[in-house]
Amino acid sequence: MRVLVVEDSRTQAEFIRYVLETEGYDVTLAADGTEAIRRMEVDTPDIVLTDIMMPGIDGYELCRRIKQQNPDTPVILVTSLFDPADVLKGLASGADNFIVKPVDPEHVRSQIEAVMRVREISEPEDSPAGLEIPFAGSTYTITAGRLKILNTLLSTYTIAVTKNTELQEAQEQLHSLNEQLQEAVADLSRSNESLAAENQERRRVEKALADANRKLQLMASITRHDLLNQLAALWGYLDLAQILREREPANAWRHVDSAAEMVNRINNTVRFTAEYQKVGSAAPTWQEIRTIVERSEKYVSTGKVTLENAVPAGVEIFADPLIEKVFSNLIDNALRYGETITTITFSLKQDGETYTLLCEDDGVGIPADEKEKIFTYAHGMNTGLGLFLAREILAITGISIQETGIPGNGARFEILCPAETIRAPGRQTG
Repeated sequence: MRVLVVEDSRTQAEFIRYVLETEGYDVTLAADGTEAIRRMEVDTPDIVLTDIMMPGIDGYELCRRIKQQNPDTPVILVTSLFDPADVLKGLASGADNFIVKPVDPEHVRSQIEAVMRVREISEPEDSPAGLEIPFAGSTYTITAGRLKILNTLLSTYTIAVTKNTELQEAQEQLHSLNEQLQEAVADLSRSNESLAAENQERRRVEKALADANRKLQLMASITRHDLLNQLAALWGYLDLAQILREREPANAWRHVDSAAEMVNRINNTVRFTAEYQKVGSAAPTWQEIRTIVERSEKYVSTGKVTLENAVPAGVEIFADPLIEKVFSNLIDNALRYGETITTITFSLKQDGETYTLLCEDDGVGIPADEKEKIFTYAHGMNTGLGLFLAREILAITGISIQETGIPGNGARFEILCPAETIRAPGRQTG
């Protein structure tokens, strides 16, 4: 069977090619929708697997065009998105089924087989010509037959069951951690009853402990997301190395080097989870900012990009122990999306009693309509949760973060520190 795979990520495309060729399929790759249409004009495949989020022609539009020209060619949408609207958009565009990333080889095979089986079965003669479905403010016209709709719903139900099982496991772990947290808070409360008075630092510690439950929830969801992404990348590099080891050994070794670097990142992430599990007892502490910036480099590889640490020595910040993760996430974000970036600079600005930590780069900057979205959980699910986590960690002691750079002139992150969270040489805090 001839399969056309449309995917703008080369790593993902090669991994899907490897999975399909292992099953005996004849695979052709296209980097985008335009190339896919051009290839189909020359040779029509037996089935098409296409990513949804692509530049230019997205997966929905590509599916629609394929069905207009070749209505009998099955199309499976491969996506990291998955909610009811995605399913309805897919059905409205004529898609035959879905495959959700990260790609599972067994799921790919079963979905292709299911689509081909449905293709061989005749639709009932009384199948409706079109079905109007209103949902979330939009109306979708579904022209697919009953068998195709049923097959798609069964597929989505299978995915939902799998995700629900993972969620239940995470909830059980969270419940156990919450019990430990409650015991820790109870012990602290009993100890505090014997104290006649508390200074301001003790009051800040109590507030941090009250927020610990929220931090545990972040650990359960965010760290798992990071590890899955890193493992998927590691798997991709190793698969590419295996594919190229005979005909292109030099390229294969480069992929092995990339995999080794990814192993190091996974190791650092695991170390981070070990630290995060201590939140029930670990309170915010005073930490030297310059040292934090230096230590944060261990989580990322800056390559040819220069990291300038212009923060004065001796200035301390009162923050959660995970403050180091904030700085490493800012560095990683600049490296990922700076494109033309050559330098990342950390500095400290003082205006009277107010202090602002700055992280600036000389890359392409962040569009005006993205400046607040990059800190949201929904946005982070597609681009990485580092900035969402950074804002949450800083908020534990009342510190805030915003992006104020000029698009085209580089990104500029401002970390706004209340007076009581900064301790500089010669300056007393309240």
